[in-house]
Amino acid sequence: MTYFAAVVTRSGHRWRTAEADLTGCESLADLGDIVGDTVGDVRLLLIEQDDEYAAIVRLDAGDDEPRAFLTDGHSADAYPLAAVVAEELTEIGTDDLADDEDAPPAHDSAPFGDAGIVADLGTDADGLLALCEHEGTLPVDVLFAVCEKAGCGEAFEELRG
Repeated sequence: MTYFAAVVTRSGHRWRTAEADLTGCESLADLGDIVGDTVGDVRLLLIEQDDEYAAIVRLDAGDDEPRAFLTDGHSADAYPLAAVVAEELTEIGTDDLADDEDAPPAHDSAPFGDAGIVADLGTDADGLLALCEHEGTLPVDVLFAVCEKAGCGEAFEELRG
């Protein structure tokens, strides 16, 4: 199971991107430490794994606790890194299997966390949820769309390859 993780930071009007190694991260606080160790007014950790989910972790300058968003809560059942993100988050949106009594116990497939996490960067909560619900949209497409609206799409795309 391979993942891609990038730290994306903005100082003034300049964006910077760098790949991140998440080895040893066992909590949302650990993920927050990855971004907290960088310089910038806006600091994001963007994660995508196996075209199954995307996560955004944000810890801006002056913040004490990281905020997070996970595109698909169900991914926490199969991916330890997604479980780390989902552990402290609450479900938002809807899950088509929520009323299915025959469905096995699992995290809901609805997004989890703070849907307004990048609202000030151009993608409001409704827009982020719409990206997650749009049929055929891959998790990395959600991250690209967020970066495009924020003004760092080219830098993210160059890093992602």
